[in-house]
Amino acid sequence: MNAAPVRIAFVVACAANGVIGQDGNGKRLTRGCREAGIEAGCLAADSDRVTTTKVRIVTERNQQVARVDYESDTDISGDAEHGIISSIRQHGADASAIVISDYLKGCITSRVIAAAVELAGQRRIPVLVDPKIPHIDYYAGATVITPNHLEAETATHMRIRSSEEARIAARAFRDRARCDAVLITRGDHGMWLLAPDSEGHLPASAREVADVTGAGDTVIATMGLALGAGGAFVEAAQLANAAAGLVVAKFGAATLTPDELLGGITVSAEE
Repeated sequence: MNAAPVRIAFVVACAANGVIGQDGNGKRLTRGCREAGIEAGCLAADSDRVTTTKVRIVTERNQQVARVDYESDTDISGDAEHGIISSIRQHGADASAIVISDYLKGCITSRVIAAAVELAGQRRIPVLVDPKIPHIDYYAGATVITPNHLEAETATHMRIRSSEEARIAARAFRDRARCDAVLITRGDHGMWLLAPDSEGHLPASAREVADVTGAGDTVIATMGLALGAGGAFVEAAQLANAAAGLVVAKFGAATLTPDELLGGITVSAEE
């Protein structure tokens, strides 16, 4: 894929929509969001659920050996679902992009996604989805979906071992999901972007890998920032690729600052 000029711009505010439990971890999450400048008033507390909590067991050398999840993964309904949809419509009225991370934890229902896609269409803003394949039929109308290698294979019933196979799978995935664009993340094999205005391979940018936890979240968050700021698909994908390469060099569910991303892009350009 030919390199495109990269324009750096960042959305300055965001709101987190979701369901938490009426428990200590729910309070910690709400407090953490607020401390990070994230609007957390739309995190609905449900007394019948626990806040999803992931406990990672690692060695002294920071090698993850197991993960224990505490969660309620039944689909939300009734007042909880109505509250999420209302919050999407309220906060989406001023949004530049909508990002949906589907973890099959019960919050992402067909009606929730339909409301987000409808609003995005009305406002002409992008809606991005980090998918789970059991919900693939929910995502029709999304701007871009970011399956990982295994998810793309599962959805298309194709093996992906080369860029050519990634190209074919991306087209099949787009047809099945009925979205505008697909970004397949392939770990150390890079990414494959299929978009209305561009198509091609992006080589992996990571120099060293310490922990891939949260890499997919980094990809879709950066894509959302770039597309929301008016960037083209290829620009957004290049930024997301660079961001993921920097994050996997850190241990744990790491974050990335704008300065770190800009620094990483500058180094790559000089090389």
